[in-house]
Amino acid sequence: MTILIDFQSDHNDSGDEIVEKSQGNVTELVLDGAFVAPHTNSFGHTFRDYDAESERRTSVEHFYRTNHIGQTVDFVRRTREEYGKLNRTEMSIWECCELLNEFIDESDPDLDEPQIEHLLQTAEAIRKDYPDEDWLHLTGLIHDLGKVLLHTSFGELPQWAVVGDTYPVGCAFDESIVHHKYFKENPDYNNPSYNSKYGMYTEGCGLDNVLMSWGHDDYMYLVAKENQTTLPSAGLFIIRYHSFYALHKSEAYKHLMNDEDKENMEWLKVFNKYDLYSKSKVRINVEEVKPYYLSLINKYFPVKLKW
Repeated sequence: MTILIDFQSDHNDSGDEIVEKSQGNVTELVLDGAFVAPHTNSFGHTFRDYDAESERRTSVEHFYRTNHIGQTVDFVRRTREEYGKLNRTEMSIWECCELLNEFIDESDPDLDEPQIEHLLQTAEAIRKDYPDEDWLHLTGLIHDLGKVLLHTSFGELPQWAVVGDTYPVGCAFDESIVHHKYFKENPDYNNPSYNSKYGMYTEGCGLDNVLMSWGHDDYMYLVAKENQTTLPSAGLFIIRYHSFYALHKSEAYKHLMNDEDKENMEWLKVFNKYDLYSKSKVRINVEEVKPYYLSLINKYFPVKLKW
């Protein structure tokens, strides 16, 4: 998107980087994306405000208490090994999208729409601003598909083990994590092997070697990777870490990143504003956009995937 104006600036109101080009007496500004984030969520509050008085506040806080107590190293290792077998079913990407119509994310203070709406809102917003990055459009569509773990055919995992912000286990829980106070009830909190800055990791070890709290992000990452997707590294990075707000919002845990993580982080920052701020009441015509996304699915994934 370009805007012709007669003054100079470094960023627009949405925080987009602006590149200046001279064009006579005006300046041509080339934005990194035309998407304009709304000021409020579906409930009329600012995004990710976990203290706002709303009908979701109590349930969201209860969710995080349960999540923070239950996400231990032992739980994550055991559950990741079990679901990493990918022996639940075989289905296409689009069939999985349709399954998500049945669920609403209990951890999300911003959204009360079925998940398929959010997937398409995210994908279409990215597509509009980055028309040449089709892998990013598809990543927007599939980034939350791991939420099928909530479905009865997948064992109907509780929401605290599927959704919500993610974070490393096996090292200290950073204070930037939402509702951090409840980690004091986590068995790993007082374990000297796990409660230091590095815990069981080393500096620059790479996030791929870090055990993340179990949920839909890590599960969809395993599904995509083990089914030999041809998405670029940045796409897999986005899928696995899009809920890792302690990293991409508060810059915690950067000491565990390697050079590839740092490169992919730039794409995650691009993606994040579409994932978070595209949550709105704008409806997407599913049948109208479906052929385009089916073509991308066929380009980057096999017809049927193991889940």
